[in-house]
Amino acid sequence: MTTELPKFYRVRQNFQSSRIENVAEAVNAELAKINLGEVVKPGETIAITVGSRGIANIALIIKTTIEHLKSIEAVPFIVPAMGSHGGGTAEGQAGVLAGYGITEEEMGVEIRSSMETVVVDTTSHGIPVHFDKHAYEADHVLICGRVKPHTRFVGDIESGLHKMMLIGLGKHEGAKIYHRAIEDISFEEIIKAVGKSVLEKCSIAGGLAIVENSYDETGLIEAISPGQFYEREKALLTIAKDWLPRLPFTQTDLLIVDRIGKNISGSGMDACVVGRKYNDHAATEHDNVAVKRIMVRSLTAETHGNALGIGLAEFTTQRTVDSVDWKITKINANTGSHPTSAMIPLAYETDREAIEAALQTIGLTTPENSRIVQIYDTLELSEVVVSETFLEEINQRDDLEIISGPFELPFDAQHNLSSVFDEPQH
Repeated sequence: MTTELPKFYRVRQNFQSSRIENVAEAVNAELAKINLGEVVKPGETIAITVGSRGIANIALIIKTTIEHLKSIEAVPFIVPAMGSHGGGTAEGQAGVLAGYGITEEEMGVEIRSSMETVVVDTTSHGIPVHFDKHAYEADHVLICGRVKPHTRFVGDIESGLHKMMLIGLGKHEGAKIYHRAIEDISFEEIIKAVGKSVLEKCSIAGGLAIVENSYDETGLIEAISPGQFYEREKALLTIAKDWLPRLPFTQTDLLIVDRIGKNISGSGMDACVVGRKYNDHAATEHDNVAVKRIMVRSLTAETHGNALGIGLAEFTTQRTVDSVDWKITKINANTGSHPTSAMIPLAYETDREAIEAALQTIGLTTPENSRIVQIYDTLELSEVVVSETFLEEINQRDDLEIISGPFELPFDAQHNLSSVFDEPQH
């Protein structure tokens, strides 16, 4: 006997945020502002960092940066800057970049991928400062990365240029020691101490900060001089927090997530979006949303089996568990000192079974009256599928628009759902 579920609506969220129309033009204009030609002499090498996140237009941004550097007669090359991702191997990290269209052939420069680091300093806390060997041997380094709220740590600086200097260019060895240190010392202290060392000792020529809008589009690009890294990143984080995509409702009984992966978020699904930043399985007073249960349907292809973040969910499917590469997932979870993020939720053979099981655990609310939201992932929240129990609130809000419905959840013959964007119209 199947559980009675509510009817559903497809809803569009209307976010207010900025969007850059000509990304290449914006990159060139910003890089021109920091006058790299006054720092980088003709014939000098400059390493450009590229991380493991799925950043909108990242291949175009890096390609344009390379062309700008070549125009001042510099010799640019790319360094994968991603801690332990890609299985903690040089080949794996180059493979992550290739998945984003960043290859030597496409970019027209070398990609120097290595896990080898140089210890360039020791902080006052006794923490060795690791830095990618290829980047250290370059005449200059340009730090390129997205600024956004971190999925676990809180401070004036969270995820961005400083984190790229620490975790990204620290590679596996640096990422391990910094994440261990964070268990005893505040994230803010480590960011400041290691960032100061890197800026002083590693020939940082500048930074290129990217902020995405609520639609997973390039909203802002800013080139930053090394002396301005901290203050500008602090200001950009405020913008990024304001532009972070959000779930449509503050209270949800069951959140169905079509896909998670390292290209979506460092935590597989953005813990800031789903209200699990401070506690893996419950919202706290610091979270903006409260979700009782999360069910994950799949991993992205781009995550290459890295299922970090699956441990934030309570329910999943056996096919999702079977798709996990446990070796690289364990490496990433332990490096990040967050083993619970890789723990296996209750796994069921079908989506319907997982959903019905989850709805048995939401309290006194009956399944037909439950508040259910289905999303594609935590980057793409422009369209969502929501249960009819939210209808009264939807009708009272200007930022939500019903596209279609009501309809039954479209389970196929195997009792599995389509993703939000593959769902047939009703």
